[in-house]
Amino acid sequence: MEALPPLSKTALESFEEKRNPEAKVSLDASFIDEKAPVRNDTVDVDEIGDVFQDDPRLIDLGEDGKERPIETDADYSLRLVSLEDDPSLPIFTFRLWFLGVGLSCFGAVLGQIFYFRPQTVYVSTLFLQIVSYILGKFMEEVIPGTWEGARIKMPDNKFWRWINGGPFNIKEHVAITIMSSTTSQSALAISIFAAQDLYYNVRPNAAIGIFTLIASQLVGYGLAGVMRRFLVYPTFAIYPQLMPNVQLFDALHRGSSSVMQKKRVRFFWIIFIAIFIWEWFPEYIAPTLTGISIFCLADRKNAWFTRIFGKAWYKRSLPIQSWTDISKGGAAGNEGLGLFSICLDWAYVGAGGGTIGSLFTPLSTQLSMYGGVCVCIIAFCAVYAKNVWHAQNFPFLSQLLFNEDGTEYNQLLILNDDFTLNYDKLAKQGLPWYAASQLLYKISRTMYIGAALSHFAIWYGPTFWNIVKHSNEVDDPHYQVPTWWYIGVFIVCVGLAIGTAYGASSGLPWWGVIVALIFAFIFVPVIGTLAATVGYSPSIEIMIQMLGGAVIPGKPVANMYFTVYGYNPVTQAISLMQDLKLGQYTKLPPRATFTVQMIGSIIGGLLNFIIMKTVIAANREILRDVQGSNVWSGQQVQSYNSAAIAWGALGQPLYATGTRYGFVPYMLFAGLGFPIPFWLLHKKWPKFGFNYVFTPILVAELGFLSVGINSATFTSFLLAVFSQYYLRKYRASWFRKYNFLLSAALDGGTSIMIFVWTFAVGGGSGTEHPFPNWALNPKGNPDYCLRLT
Repeated sequence: MEALPPLSKTALESFEEKRNPEAKVSLDASFIDEKAPVRNDTVDVDEIGDVFQDDPRLIDLGEDGKERPIETDADYSLRLVSLEDDPSLPIFTFRLWFLGVGLSCFGAVLGQIFYFRPQTVYVSTLFLQIVSYILGKFMEEVIPGTWEGARIKMPDNKFWRWINGGPFNIKEHVAITIMSSTTSQSALAISIFAAQDLYYNVRPNAAIGIFTLIASQLVGYGLAGVMRRFLVYPTFAIYPQLMPNVQLFDALHRGSSSVMQKKRVRFFWIIFIAIFIWEWFPEYIAPTLTGISIFCLADRKNAWFTRIFGKAWYKRSLPIQSWTDISKGGAAGNEGLGLFSICLDWAYVGAGGGTIGSLFTPLSTQLSMYGGVCVCIIAFCAVYAKNVWHAQNFPFLSQLLFNEDGTEYNQLLILNDDFTLNYDKLAKQGLPWYAASQLLYKISRTMYIGAALSHFAIWYGPTFWNIVKHSNEVDDPHYQVPTWWYIGVFIVCVGLAIGTAYGASSGLPWWGVIVALIFAFIFVPVIGTLAATVGYSPSIEIMIQMLGGAVIPGKPVANMYFTVYGYNPVTQAISLMQDLKLGQYTKLPPRATFTVQMIGSIIGGLLNFIIMKTVIAANREILRDVQGSNVWSGQQVQSYNSAAIAWGALGQPLYATGTRYGFVPYMLFAGLGFPIPFWLLHKKWPKFGFNYVFTPILVAELGFLSVGINSATFTSFLLAVFSQYYLRKYRASWFRKYNFLLSAALDGGTSIMIFVWTFAVGGGSGTEHPFPNWALNPKGNPDYCLRLT
């Protein structure tokens, strides 16, 4: 397969250059004429119906008479995405407001409740996309309306057209999905308020809390408005992670009379139901299927087999009670790298609503990632075997801070009563140690920032600058959202951020907010370009926490707020640009996208704060307890607070030049130089593919296996090669029609299953019902590896 190039020309320029009239056949009117020579071996009647009834794209045929693989950004725009648009479709209908606001409230409340639960469950975009479709079609059928298909016909006037003026359409569906998905995860600022309340006895009033939430969520939208001309409108900004959603929208709404489209819809629902049924086995009945390790089955007493071939494991039916459990084993273990393990649980193999998925992420991206994983395995094992940084004093994989003898480091013993750093206590207690794997993770994520900046400059810089110079040439009325909308949102949110930072007793001065936003502004185009082109945008949270510790040392709460305004705007900007691209692909006007994003974010902020205050008031002692209960847990608040203390209070003592880990910040400069050799090699040998090595991804994943369930990595790699190489290159027609729809069905069915499982038997309703132990649900490690801790 030829992976996506770093950037290419406009869609039409690229398409015309690729097109070879002598070798390719376009499906024009003469092609389907009865007298015209139809090549039945390459294009069948269903294919023609697919093209003309659903999508007037050109089907490129290669010299071998078969469809050409999807290779370029122009292919994404012209061959994977429908070109059909009906400007007359209503958007702001009763269905949109009822379902959009309703599902936004549902997602915000549920996402915030799950934040305080021991189970890690998220309300995914695909879940909301499928639920909103079912409810939208139901409302189409039962609500009185003015159109021919309405069961109860009403007078054709403005009101009834707003209530139900036609079938549930794609633009309503997209707008509902975007609005509700913005609220489905707890806002980052909630972690601050919860930590201040539980550990610092500081309780900002409702006005300060809500306005902080709104400011921290919306300030990134202003940055997105500035960057949309560079990271949304150009053809190179493909956002491959959107393809499953886009093709599902198309399959459900476009060309329903086409034979081909009916096949695609039937294919989706069959896979959806099948995976929903199957997931009960690895998730509940037979957890061993989540990671089958042949090596551990062959030798169940070998510690190194556990470290290399075992899996970092937690059992969903035995919820995590604390981050301590994750690092120390038990029902929640964190012991192995999962090499060559076979994972049959799509909850871990699939994207799960994330940006990386084996079936839709370009192969070059995934090969760069798995190249980093290979180095990660070698580095983790070598450092532990050689006892570098006293690695054998600590668990093989752990995210905690330790004393040198391997006992857990008590961070509260080095703080004053106001939770600022006490240097006398620190001198007595001593600096903490990291497990070697966690230190390598921090090194890799520091190098990643430098590599991302350098990679962006040398590969994308010229094209990005060319777009900047010609950015005013965009005259499509669909794109004409006034820039002052975004600038106005940005200015208002900056003012709110500064004001509420003082009102919330954060310890973050006004200039600290400005510095954090400057860092965010720098990283939006860098991280955004990676997200837009190769579908990869690793977190920069650790880097921002480190910078916050350097800029405002000794103040953990100030570090939390610095992180919110330095990191959260980046993720929010990328989220909005991704939604703008989704609107562009599905022909939803940007003004509508902007409106539903804003409304969703405001609804989410209000409900997040209300639910947080309610849960903390009713379960304060349980949330403060390390173990929590099987219903409520403060694990995420504990983790966020610990990170703030580690970076805010210990950032300078740990990472100052000459200290034990003083070399870590200098890895930023090592990262800056990492992309240059590949760029020089590409200049000398342009046909060798060095331009397909995405160096930020490569270095970011040098610590990939430091946490999480690692048994899925090898299986995901095999699927990536099968989908993005074999199917993409040798089964191009099937790949275009079904590959991304398959990903949507698998992820969607799994999301619904996890949701049902959580409340039915997983403890989400307050009572857990574990499945009885048997061969594939043993009492010990489910993969039968030796328990190390």
